[in-house]
This record gives sequence, C-alpha cells and structure tokens, in this order.
Amino acid sequence: MFMEIGQYLNQRLQELGIQHIFGVPSDFNLSYLEQIEIDPKLEFIGNCNELNAAYAADGYARLHGVGALLTTYGVGDLSAINGIAGAYAEQVAMVHISGIPPLHAVEQGALLHHTLIDGDYDNIMNCMREFTVAQTRLTPANAVSEIDRVLKQCILMRRPVHIQLPSDITHLQIKVPKQPLDLSRPQSDPKLLQETATRIAKRIKQARQPVLLIDNEAEIFQLTDMLQNWAERMQIPYTCLSTAKNIMNESHPLYAGVYAGAASAASTCQLVEQSDCLIAIGPRFTDVATAFFSHRVSAQNMLYLADSCLCLDGQMISRLDLAQLIQAISKQTLDDQPRIFNPAPKPLLQTQQIEENTALSQTALWQQISEFLQEDDVIVAEVGTANAGLSGLTLPVTAKYLVQPIWGSIGYTLPALLGSMLAAPKRRHLLFIGDGSIQLTIQELSTLLREGLKPVIFILNNGGYTIERLIMGENAKYNDIQNWKYSQFAQVFSADTLHQAHIVKTPAELKRTLAQVHQAEELCLIELQLPRMDAPQLLKQFAEVVARYDYGEYGYKQLVEQNTPPYKKAI
Repeated sequence: MFMEIGQYLNQRLQELGIQHIFGVPSDFNLSYLEQIEIDPKLEFIGNCNELNAAYAADGYARLHGVGALLTTYGVGDLSAINGIAGAYAEQVAMVHISGIPPLHAVEQGALLHHTLIDGDYDNIMNCMREFTVAQTRLTPANAVSEIDRVLKQCILMRRPVHIQLPSDITHLQIKVPKQPLDLSRPQSDPKLLQETATRIAKRIKQARQPVLLIDNEAEIFQLTDMLQNWAERMQIPYTCLSTAKNIMNESHPLYAGVYAGAASAASTCQLVEQSDCLIAIGPRFTDVATAFFSHRVSAQNMLYLADSCLCLDGQMISRLDLAQLIQAISKQTLDDQPRIFNPAPKPLLQTQQIEENTALSQTALWQQISEFLQEDDVIVAEVGTANAGLSGLTLPVTAKYLVQPIWGSIGYTLPALLGSMLAAPKRRHLLFIGDGSIQLTIQELSTLLREGLKPVIFILNNGGYTIERLIMGENAKYNDIQNWKYSQFAQVFSADTLHQAHIVKTPAELKRTLAQVHQAEELCLIELQLPRMDAPQLLKQFAEVVARYDYGEYGYKQLVEQNTPPYKKAI
C-alpha cells in the first residue's frame, strides 16, 4: 500500500487519538498543512504564536493523553521551545512537527531565511535534543520507520518528541504497512518481575504501618484506579505530593493529605515520615513539592517505585514496567488481611463570617469558589496565587486539576485551557489566572472565541506580581504591571460573540456573579479585584522559604533591611 508521507504521519497521529494539531503556518509547513486541511479526521487550530500553540498542545495532552504541535523551522521552533521544555519537565506526551526547508536545501547547506545563514541545519535539532526524548529528520527512505519509532517513544516515555518534515517530501508516495502502530509496552522479565513483587509484598506484610506516597506519575501511566482499589482493599492510607493534586480521591477516609515536608499538616507529616514501609509511586522531591527540601523521608524505609526505575533496600532495579509490577504486588497481597487504619481528623476548610459589602478578600474568594466547583469540572490553575488558593480546597472526586507546578511558566494556563477544552469539550472548564500571567498570553482568548469555546475565566487582579512581592520588593516598581480593562477583552477580540463580562469587588458581587455564570452557555470573563498584598496563607509561607533559600540568610537580612518598608521585620 502506498501513501503520501504527510498522509502517513496524519494516519499515525489519528491512531494515537489526536484530532487537533496546534500551531502557526509558515512557508516551510504549508505543504503539510494542505494535507491536514483535507483530512476529515484532523483539524488544525491556528494560534496567535508558537509558544501559545505549545501550551495548548500541552493542555490537550493532559486531558487526552497526547498532543500535537506544528511549527516552522528556526523561528517557530525556538518560539515554541519553552512550552516543549515545560512538557518535558512535567512528563507530557507531545508530538512536535517542524516544517523545515526542502531536503535538497538542507543537504546543500543553502543560506535560507529562518536559519543562521551559516549552512548548518543541525543546530535546531541539537536544541531539540535537550528537550525531547526522540528526534528525527524524515526522508523518503526512513519516513515509515522513523515516524513509528518516534511516536512510540512519545507514548511509552510520556514526553515530547521532535519530527522535522522537509517541505518538498510531504506529498511523495511511499510504501506503508497495513498494521496499526504498535504501542504495546515491553514485557518485564517474568522472573525478575515476580521476584521483585515478592520482595515488596513481603515488606508490606511485615510492616507495622505501610503508607502510599503518590506523585503525578501514577496518573501519567494510568495507575490511579489500580492504586485506589489496592489501598482500599488493604486499608493502606495514601498521601500525595502537591504535584499530584486530586489524582486520587481526596474525600476518602484513607486519604491523609498532601505531603510537603515541613509544610505538611502535622498528622500527614508524622504518618509519612514515621512509616516503616513508605511505598513511593514515582515521587520527584522537587523544591516546590517539599517546601524546599524539608522532607524527612527515610531511604531505608522507602520502596521507590517509578517507571522503569526502582530502588529497594538501596538496590537499583531497571527495566520493570511499573503497571505490571503493581499488578503483580496486588496479586501477591490478595489474601492478606486488611489492616486497621484510624485516620486523623481532616482539617476542615477554615470559614469566616464575611461582610458581604466589604472589599473582596482571598478568604472570601476561595470560600465561595469551594461551593461553586462541580463534579467533572476541569479546573485550570495558574501557578502562584490561584494554585495556592485552590490547593487548600478539597476538590470534587471526578474533577480534573490542571496546573504546571514544576516548570511554572506564567501565562501557560490560558492557551492550555484552549487545548483542554478541545480535548474534553463536554466538561465545564474553569480557569483561575493572575493579572500578571494573563498579560503574557491573553491574545489566545481570541482563539477561544473563534472556536466557540465557553469557559469560565477568573482573573485575579491585584495589580502586579503578588508572589514576587511576597518574596521581595513589596513596593518596588519592578513588580508593578499596567492595569488593563480585562473585562473588555472579549469585546475587543470578537465583538459579535455572545459572552458575559463581570467586575467583582465585594463578596456580595461575587455571590451574584457565580449564580449567574453557574449554568452559562457563553464564555464568561470575571475580573476579581483583590487587595494588593492579600494572598493565601500557603503562598505567604512559601514566599518566605523561597526568599531565605534564594538569597541565603545573610543576603535575606540585608535585602529586608534595605527595603522601605520591609515586608518582614523579624528574622
């Protein structure tokens, strides 16, 4: 069977379940765009810039499993690279297709636009090697094998890949296989699998108090249902790192809270750090997840289980599939008697009596938002104030929480919202984003309107970079931003599109607005006007830790003293 190279790539993308490709057109990718245009099962979503396209592909992948991005050589690739790097850091599967100059020009080292005019066509590929797990430059001779190889690596490793597609080969016919793309995971060595599972099961049986510590890898590799069922059958309590917010049922009696080192609740901290068998599922002990490395987890008592990498009793074991291993452990503990676990009382959300006509505060905001959230919501949270506020809430069990906590690129969430909505159009999508963040990517609101998407967007307007002000420079000019008329942007971008726009200054106004947008059938833009230095308590605590870590105790003291007025007096 013969097929055009671009058509074959499209077919393989569709086999991954991809229905939308995000990007920006340019001369080197137009030939491939023509093939997307006529494909009834694919839709190209044109973005305002390549960075936003990468963010959108990332958001799409977090709901759909894998996303796709199309750029042009050089300028487009490098514009998107921040979004690709973020996907790599956060283990998001993304197929990056770059339309590059014709193959004859590449082979001759022609001095073309969008290059460094040095004849070197390897420099972009070298850049992409740093942020992708597989790369290729397609030719008619290698197209079939290379497309299949790279796409399989994307799915198996759950990270971005890079495909360079020369503009003069997209319509060339090649012989292609009839078989679908093989996405099966490699089978673990059966003997090693059983021996390892037996060792772990024995440790769990002998333990006084086993505890599950779960990170986002559990969701990435679709292990959450398996772990939830196992925990319930064995009555093993589970905790999550902050980077795994709401991937497990937070309302379940076995859920013991978020473990974040010294920033954890006392009961959670005690449970994790005193466990004699901590079953750790893919944890990455980053600064964000551990309150700057304040965790006190005993390596001796920890069973570190990650995809293709395990550590048992100081011994590293590789080439074992994590899902297969957990299944094997579960089978070996089927006959074990459930343990008795008496959970500590969960701290209730602190509520306060709020004067409805006073200025809107962070406390009043999140109290009302907690009641506004629904089952099956997709909740998209920008890093900083929004994520800190939502992290303190118990979210509905079936809600999806989308945040970029590790890479933490501000402005990520608005384009990511575009991607998540196209991946799951039947779910209600809520975006919480700060004024400083939305100014980086607000142009993508026009794409949301163009595509007829109807999210509810909350803009937390406190006149600048709050987290930075909490760290340093409360009154410094560098943390100020221009105050835009945010509620008018939908009108600017699409004057004829029905939408709601609200400005909220008090708790009473917020209550009325939430009631109005609860079942809204159009895009809703809500500007929340908040006090300049008001912030969730979690964010305030985090900011001080950051300041002391970044500047050192001496530097921190000097900087505080020279600030007028200082945001902290006591050292």
